[in-house]
Amino acid sequence: MKVAIVGSGYVGLVTGTCFAEVGIDVVCVDIDQKKIENLKNGIIPIYEPGLEEMVHRNMKKGRLNFTTSIAEALEDCEVLFSAVGTPPDEDGSADLQYVISVARDCGRNMKDYLLIVTKSTVPVGTAKKVKQAIQEELDKRGAKIEFDVASNPEFLKEGAAIDDFLKPDRIVVGLDSTRAEELMKSLYKPFTLNGHPVIFMDIVSAEMTKYAANSMLATKISFMNDIANLCEIVGADINMVRKGIGSDSRIGNKFIYPGIGYGGSCFPKDVKALIHTAQDYKYNLRVLQAVEEVNYDQKAVMYNKVMKYFNGNIKGKTIALWGLSFKPQTDDMREAPSLVLIEKFKEAGAHVKAYDPVAMHEAKRILGDTIEFSEDQYEALIDADCLVLVTEWPEFKFPNFNIVRKLLKEPLVFDGRNIYELPEMKRKGFTYFCIGVDTTN
Repeated sequence: MKVAIVGSGYVGLVTGTCFAEVGIDVVCVDIDQKKIENLKNGIIPIYEPGLEEMVHRNMKKGRLNFTTSIAEALEDCEVLFSAVGTPPDEDGSADLQYVISVARDCGRNMKDYLLIVTKSTVPVGTAKKVKQAIQEELDKRGAKIEFDVASNPEFLKEGAAIDDFLKPDRIVVGLDSTRAEELMKSLYKPFTLNGHPVIFMDIVSAEMTKYAANSMLATKISFMNDIANLCEIVGADINMVRKGIGSDSRIGNKFIYPGIGYGGSCFPKDVKALIHTAQDYKYNLRVLQAVEEVNYDQKAVMYNKVMKYFNGNIKGKTIALWGLSFKPQTDDMREAPSLVLIEKFKEAGAHVKAYDPVAMHEAKRILGDTIEFSEDQYEALIDADCLVLVTEWPEFKFPNFNIVRKLLKEPLVFDGRNIYELPEMKRKGFTYFCIGVDTTN
């Protein structure tokens, strides 16, 4: 079977590479000629553990190819995945222009039956628009070619995307024809042989499932951050509370870690889009609106702690940041809490020095020379008035605290991810602040 993947960004490249890994012939398509040329030369546009090696291996075996021509990709192709971006519009709704453009390209170039599968995260009702766009282009050609449309949302965690695709919790497929179902069963057979379930449903339900899943995870994060803030006020320890509720099997211990808010390409965008979809149908998702509000405020929590410690004046202070990406194991800076913190620190007149193991190049592209970038985590501490930990990269978890204490002007640490223990930090001579714990006692 030959599969085409349109869109060679994060989702498209991971999807195409993983399909190739199980023996399927894959052609990845993108309109960005430079990106395609780089991929042909083995240059990967994103950081994802294990992806570069897998791309090189499957290119060498001839199972993974790249092109800018959708017509070329459709030759002898039965299934096309649309994995283009759906960025948020100003009102929070998902921008579907690229999804519809792919649909029209299919209608203009397809010669035989084609199953068009939407992999991008799209609002409920998108499949109808895709089907309409394809049919309109076929009608213009006077071509009578059968096709089906399906929804197959991705559930990939950045930093663990390869494992998530090859060993999925579940595979959700929305469709409305037997022929499409048989094709998807055949395509995903290598995965179901290992016991990973494919859940077939109607297309609208599949579209909703993706948004509901991400919104539920975002809700857990905002809920825990809200409780953490209350814990500080009443004198409770959020770390103990987390252990207490996480042992309840109905709640579980995932996504209940307090911090400085969620970011990335999925949660912020998907929460906004689902809220907007509900409003289109004259319904208010009150819980999700609160989730978004809590997350917005949470990104400033560490800034507020720093300002309180320095009596509201950090002008001329040097702030060291450890971590820039929105989470570990990725270089993704989209909606990253670090960007909010940096902007606030700069507005208050502080100088920011930062280090991240992977995201430095992306951060430099976004921030330019507005902050100082350091070569390693310890260089960032030189002459800094305090350390703010933003991203919980593994190498930050067990630093040499003797070096940290010597390099900082004073032993002052603000931990935005609660990766250190208050008693230990006090024993080491640090003034320490974290999330959800009253550290003043």
